[in-house]
Amino acid sequence: MLTIGYIGNGKSTNRYHTPFSLNRENIHVKTIYARDLTKNEWDLIPETHYTDDLSVLLNDKEIQVVVVCTHIESHFTFAKLALDHGKHVLVEKPFMQTKEEAATLFQYAKERNLHIQCYQNRRYDSDFLTTKKVIESGKLGDLLEVEMHYDYFRPEIPLNTHSFSTFNSFLYGHGVHTIDQVISYFGKPQNVHYDVRQLLGAGRMNDYFDLDFYYPSLKVSVKSSFFRIKSRPRFVVHGTKGMFIKETEDRQEEHLKLFYLPKNHPDFGVDLPQHYGTLTYLDSDGRYHEEKVVSEKGDYANIYDDFYEVIVNGKEKAIKDEETLLAMEILETGIKGCHE
Repeated sequence: MLTIGYIGNGKSTNRYHTPFSLNRENIHVKTIYARDLTKNEWDLIPETHYTDDLSVLLNDKEIQVVVVCTHIESHFTFAKLALDHGKHVLVEKPFMQTKEEAATLFQYAKERNLHIQCYQNRRYDSDFLTTKKVIESGKLGDLLEVEMHYDYFRPEIPLNTHSFSTFNSFLYGHGVHTIDQVISYFGKPQNVHYDVRQLLGAGRMNDYFDLDFYYPSLKVSVKSSFFRIKSRPRFVVHGTKGMFIKETEDRQEEHLKLFYLPKNHPDFGVDLPQHYGTLTYLDSDGRYHEEKVVSEKGDYANIYDDFYEVIVNGKEKAIKDEETLLAMEILETGIKGCHE
């Protein structure tokens, strides 16, 4: 059993964490810290202690893991405090404000024989897992080009935002998902081309990014915009023998927003046939095939499974420190294309 406590009681904790940690029998959510307990935006979790005294959580000897689910500017402070109190730490993404902060905390944790890791739950998106399955089938031949899109049509947000924030930028908030997916599967690129913009001009929010990752014989692109009334496909993959296109995104977030939670719902986040991707390829005899690919099941609880194995059974972290450091470096470099 792994006993955990949360710092933060907002959307991150209640929508993107506890529905998954509470769906594991080997995890006990004991305490949630919130600065203001009078805010009642989320239903209280039964048998969980809520406190506005951080020392109650940090000094509780039963709590082995602290999960930091606050705004990015406070990640370093809370994570270091938890390490100071002998806790392992899981931190929401983006992990830290800078690569330097991340490196400092990784070293700080190692010196104390503790573990700290970023919560890169999008590695367990259905669309990403399905695309990996198709690539690994070999039916596409040698991989040449991958496009990953994460689009919105929410023009009111950039139109009503009249300032620029590095750490609340589109790149930091959403690019961190796809950048981590690229790094986790394709590794460190030879070089990266950055096109990170403020479509409404300097001093406005970052609402667009287009990054190209170059490998010896492969180009991977991640592209996102706030101004796409029709979203581009989530994944398009081209190889020497065929292509795969996955139009729709993972459905876990869709269900979470409807409060249709994973516990006792085996169809939570599961794609329906209309969501399946299409694989088109030539086989070894030159015969043409076009077929639907049943989607893999995504499950963000796998992040908790991974961290449990690290702490309880001594396995290596699924999300490596060097991957998180590289993601931080890419975020820091990319956002320099924007201006206050």
